[in-house]
Amino acid sequence: MSTTSTSSLREQQHPLIRQLADCIEAIWSKYLDLSPYDLPAELGYVEGKLEGEKLTIENRCYQTPQFRKLHLELAKVGNMLDILHCVMFPRPEYDLPMFGCDLVGGRGQISAAITDLSPLSPGQTLPQSYSLELSTLRKLNFSQPRELPEWGDIFSEFCIFVRPSSPEEEAMFLKRVEEFLEIHCRSAIASKAVSQEQAMQILARQRNYCMKQQQNDKTRRVLEKAFGSAWAEHYMTTVLFDFQDVS
Repeated sequence: MSTTSTSSLREQQHPLIRQLADCIEAIWSKYLDLSPYDLPAELGYVEGKLEGEKLTIENRCYQTPQFRKLHLELAKVGNMLDILHCVMFPRPEYDLPMFGCDLVGGRGQISAAITDLSPLSPGQTLPQSYSLELSTLRKLNFSQPRELPEWGDIFSEFCIFVRPSSPEEEAMFLKRVEEFLEIHCRSAIASKAVSQEQAMQILARQRNYCMKQQQNDKTRRVLEKAFGSAWAEHYMTTVLFDFQDVS
């Protein structure tokens, strides 16, 4: 397993992944006061083998006053698989949802595209300001919607999970992620810190979100095949969906 950094993967990936990675980082830079978030050195850039193909993972992480961790992961398995994974973890003293986005593709086709602003508020509802803004967005119709997994009760009514079937649908998905991010970043900047009691409740719900996401068997199987079960568990709980314990 190599951990020597190299040039960005995105130039080798599906065009939608390149465009989305650029879009995410541009909006973060535009709105948020970014500073580095230190991942364990051996997990920033990783190489391995999966079914005879080279597997490469590149992680970029930041933090801001409102978010304890902004995580953008790009991964590639030979010519078989291209992946983008992004999660914004709010600091618990701010009543903000969890932004998440994933793209999975292979051989030139995106097979899965999902994005959401997942609620961490009581009753699994988004803050009213979010619901109002999101409700004004144009309703999108994709030709191939996909079913959420069994643990998908963490997602909001605004979640999009589709298989884009054309360049037009890819552009629609990209635009919707951009809209989600713009709303999220503006709301984060305007948000006020909550009480300690509320922060503890938010922390518990963020923990639940991460525990549900750790049930993603497809991600776990890929990592286990390439690096073994112990490494996969460490990566999923340290990099992908880490959480602070409720004390």
